[in-house]
Amino acid sequence: MGEQQHVKFPQEVIDEYAALGIDILALFSAGHLGNRMGVEIVEASADRVVGTMPVEGNTQPYGLLHGGASAVLAETLGSVGAMLHGGSSKIAVGVDLNCTHHRGVRSGLVTGVATPVHQGRSTATYEIVISDPEGRRVCTARLTCLLRDVRAGDGPQARPAG
Repeated sequence: MGEQQHVKFPQEVIDEYAALGIDILALFSAGHLGNRMGVEIVEASADRVVGTMPVEGNTQPYGLLHGGASAVLAETLGSVGAMLHGGSSKIAVGVDLNCTHHRGVRSGLVTGVATPVHQGRSTATYEIVISDPEGRRVCTARLTCLLRDVRAGDGPQARPAG
């Protein structure tokens, strides 16, 4: 679980990062936390990011999907969208996350869809809708990311030396 082998990226994004010698699948993955929770990103562009997460293993004591798990899915998807919007010269850093939980879900796979509300030079805001297997809204989230210039030491986003 959590492997990013089936992510669909726009060709221009693949080309941009390949020219910099950056592994785009690793860069735009769910990260260590998302991987532990089974988050999988299945589609990614600056205008739409789609991902899934199993309910099993991500529940609170009553057996319902944990609100924090929904927040992890939402922040992961919104951050990927913001990073794609910012491009290879920017890094997206979450500065505000708001989640409203509408209904409980006990099993299956939830799906999150992140779409932009604002795409600026220094910030990007995404709305993330998380739905249950029947397509009913479980959570609505809003994430705002600061887009800052890549600096040495930023990890895989940093441009190769030379």
